[in-house]
Amino acid sequence: MQADSRFSNASALPVPGWHKLMTGALLAVALAAAGGAHARTASGYMPDETARHEGTWLQWPHAYTYGRTYRDRIEPTWIAMTQALVRSENVHIIVYDANEQTRVRNKLAAAGVSLAKVSFLIRQTDDVWVRDNGPIFVYDANDRLKIADWSFNGWGFDAPYRKDDGVPVAVAGQLGMARIDLNDVVLEGGSIETDGRGVLMATRSSILEPNRNPDITEAELEAVLAEQLGVDKFIWLDGAPGGKDDITDMHIDGFARFGTPKVIVTMSRSDLKDWGLPAGDIDRLYRATDIDGAPYGFVQLPLTARDVVTSYGYDLGYQGSYVNYYVGNTVVLVPEYKDPNDAVAKSILQRLYPGRTVVGIDVRNLYRNGGMVHCVTQQQPAAL
Repeated sequence: MQADSRFSNASALPVPGWHKLMTGALLAVALAAAGGAHARTASGYMPDETARHEGTWLQWPHAYTYGRTYRDRIEPTWIAMTQALVRSENVHIIVYDANEQTRVRNKLAAAGVSLAKVSFLIRQTDDVWVRDNGPIFVYDANDRLKIADWSFNGWGFDAPYRKDDGVPVAVAGQLGMARIDLNDVVLEGGSIETDGRGVLMATRSSILEPNRNPDITEAELEAVLAEQLGVDKFIWLDGAPGGKDDITDMHIDGFARFGTPKVIVTMSRSDLKDWGLPAGDIDRLYRATDIDGAPYGFVQLPLTARDVVTSYGYDLGYQGSYVNYYVGNTVVLVPEYKDPNDAVAKSILQRLYPGRTVVGIDVRNLYRNGGMVHCVTQQQPAAL
């Protein structure tokens, strides 16, 4: 996927030391292994996206980083997402300042969106990608909800990030929720997929790359993820560096997702090849097994039939993915490109989620800037 609005000349900064965190993680993993069936809850776990939500978090577009044209072109996507989500759950909106809160409230009211389930958090941000920089909610060993606060550095110093990196702290303060400080490890929410049963899927290219985690080995990273997210098994794909065309360096949520705890939603082998996934990764993905060693079921979504063209007539020159959708309590938000395959993708996902209503969200303008629906949403699971 493309990411031109996220470019910057941010200089690389040293990643802080993390040996204390690592020591604790390795000890926890060793104890978990000794405990057998209790390994998954040694410290905590991250539920899958289909688990019940308290609400969804959004970071609203503003003009303070990239200007009004940027904001105005993508803002209709946020209005549409909010309109769909308030039928499903609470919607928590992060706005830049008090003036922006008033402006957004007026925009939603003008669109006929009920504000009964909408709340606001005033917090300065760089951009809109709350999946990557926002809080990741986890249950601890006693099933209490907490916020895992990983470091965010603008996809390896490729974009402004310092304001966005502070969002989890602000959310924890607003909610009065305990926060786990994991800022010695860079981790973007879109770079990982968990099935809620102990399996994590990710690309090495988007996590274990020099500007994210240069001093962490794969085994060390696995130990931290195992402890904090309740993971016992890893499906590692190599991925590919994206350069300036894809500063996420091939986030997993663009092409492969856990649609349900036992189903992987992805593309056909030929479409994955066109997406740029190495042949070995394609084989590895389609051979993936769950925590019990059973093969996952697979659901394939197409790419768009045509290259994506924005609402203002700009031809991106590449196709769009439908895999980057978002599952709410009663709705599924699916990227829409005004393409013949929009209806095909929505029909496939409606069969996968028969108890939810599939809603198409126009992401054409957003897609030019690096992402789709999943990239700009973050679920807050319900309290247990």
